[in-house]
Amino acid sequence: MPDPLPMPGHSGGARDAMTCLYRCGNACAHPIPNTSDNPYFGDIVNAAMSRRGVIRAGALVLGLGGATVPATAATASPAAPSTGAGELTFKPIPPNTLDTFIVPNGYDSAVVIRWGDPIIPGAPAFDPDRQTAQRQVRQFGFNNDFLGVVPLSRDRALLVANHEYTNEELMFPGFTTLEAMTVGQIEVAMAAHGMSVVELERVAGTGQWRQAKSGRLKYNRRFTMLATPFRLDGPVAGTPLVRTAADPRGVSVTGTLNNCAGGVTPWGTVLSGEENFNQYFVGGDAVPAADKARLSRYGITTTTRYPSPSRRWERAQERFDLAKHPHEANRFGWIVEVDPLSPDEPPRKHTAMGRFKHEGANVIVAKDGRVAAYMGDDERFEYLYKFVSDKKYRPGDRRHNLTLLESGTLYVARLTGDSPAAEIDGTGKLPSDGAFDGTGTWIKLVAGDRSFVPGMTAVEVLTFARLAGDAVKATKMDRPEDVQPSLRTGRIYAALTNNTNRGVGTNAGPDEANPRRENRHGQILEIVEAGGDHTGESFTWSLPIVCGDPADPNTYFAGYDKTAVSPISCPDNVAFDSAGNLWIATDGNALDSNDGLFATPIEGPARGHLRQFLTVPPGAETCGPFITSDDRSVFVAVQHPGEITGATMDKPASTWPDGDYAKPAVVVTWRLDGGPIGS
Repeated sequence: MPDPLPMPGHSGGARDAMTCLYRCGNACAHPIPNTSDNPYFGDIVNAAMSRRGVIRAGALVLGLGGATVPATAATASPAAPSTGAGELTFKPIPPNTLDTFIVPNGYDSAVVIRWGDPIIPGAPAFDPDRQTAQRQVRQFGFNNDFLGVVPLSRDRALLVANHEYTNEELMFPGFTTLEAMTVGQIEVAMAAHGMSVVELERVAGTGQWRQAKSGRLKYNRRFTMLATPFRLDGPVAGTPLVRTAADPRGVSVTGTLNNCAGGVTPWGTVLSGEENFNQYFVGGDAVPAADKARLSRYGITTTTRYPSPSRRWERAQERFDLAKHPHEANRFGWIVEVDPLSPDEPPRKHTAMGRFKHEGANVIVAKDGRVAAYMGDDERFEYLYKFVSDKKYRPGDRRHNLTLLESGTLYVARLTGDSPAAEIDGTGKLPSDGAFDGTGTWIKLVAGDRSFVPGMTAVEVLTFARLAGDAVKATKMDRPEDVQPSLRTGRIYAALTNNTNRGVGTNAGPDEANPRRENRHGQILEIVEAGGDHTGESFTWSLPIVCGDPADPNTYFAGYDKTAVSPISCPDNVAFDSAGNLWIATDGNALDSNDGLFATPIEGPARGHLRQFLTVPPGAETCGPFITSDDRSVFVAVQHPGEITGATMDKPASTWPDGDYAKPAVVVTWRLDGGPIGS
């Protein structure tokens, strides 16, 4: 198997060129969309490999697990009780490059569902030589990313999975080029995007789960780019910026696109973030001049007809040609809400939460009963956002709670360091006060139909939130991905994956929150809202973990003894078990090992004692970690295994999970003695 190529694209770490091509359209090979002159901190300072395994974290209640906040008491409190033993006791596994899953001794794992498995009653078994869109819309989609698990009972649950993008080389036998694809193959790829809802059942009272084979399976659904209607709500719905020839009212969008991470709400719905939607459109060179700057800010090519690469979806559906339908792109880049318990209800896109390249959204109920959602915009030098609802959460009133994300206030973050600028030298060396930390402000962008950004209407602020962030001088971050509050402490944790362009050429240089030049390994950001108020506008922040090889003096693990810490690179998703331990999934490991899942306490004397729990196969990304509320099961999405330049379905770089060719899949891991995961 060839060694991975140096990362020229998406992650800036060690992700293979094939990932860069398909996930984000070689974003890192194109000009950085954020060309604003926002100041950076330097300017504003002082003013065991025996078993296969898999995993991820989230924490629900309702007897199984899944919601970002408990459905009955969805407020964060330092006194929130732990239902798990708490102390992490597993022996960390070593880094490796094996074509399998590795989990600690005493654990086991099993594939729950894989690409192509039938999920709609009557769907045919998967046959790589007989793929059609009509078959794929009834089968589990490709490249599963975020996972949410919503309980039906103690032994039944609904798995909700995002399908972010497709790798055509790894999907079609005999594949040659994107340009040579047939319209039928394009439609298969469109059908493989989107989301799936799949009913699960527990296996014999253990921590293992499998696809339910009995019952009506009335909840199973597929959401695809081919024909699934999504309803727009909030201030942008019905406005000219989202009207098209096919939807002159501007209220209904076909499909959801490039869905990355997400979250489970206190009321049992699932949020999904639309991320790298820009790469699917052509014809940006022919849009009205007034639209070009807006499209470019979101990474859409406006100087030539075809981006490089081009999926050529306009051959299957004309709406992807912006020369003919210039507003179609404005209908993607939103937070989607799916109600898995109501299979007849259309999913929605919440325009009040802003449009950017959403990694996901995670909700917590604030002290006054309103809900706050935290979000990252996953691209180099982009921003952190917070949405606060107008209405208050009502326990047990699901119909009311389904309206909470339709109106509210959108904020963007500005962070300030507290160390002298000269002490932030770009190496990652700690400043003299012993910590990368400081204060921050949530800058109000829009509230309801009122804009707080000069020269932009409320509708423009929400539709072009990146431009609004530019205007108010938000802080440019190193790829802010998953952002999630801890229900135990109320603190918020963000994965800043990497940014090899930090400090290069005319790009923004290192600052206290992004302290390393040419950052390959990323860091974890911790935010503490002032007074514990998630609706407030001020906070303090710190970097408890600066990732990389612990032997590197310019890494940091909350002050813990680094000789006992596992190496970690490119944090992507974060989540929590019921004891409050932080679990971190990686994407693009730049330390010559497969990606994996890690865990660390974030309180007490073991804070920063990070250890590796599992690894996924070569070329794969560790996605979705979701830990059930009883801590007995951890679900993980293994996305794009074998995604290595030169690999094809006919000549795979990985044969996981079935020994023939690589397939994205969801896996559940459990402890053999029935105890809590990790503890």
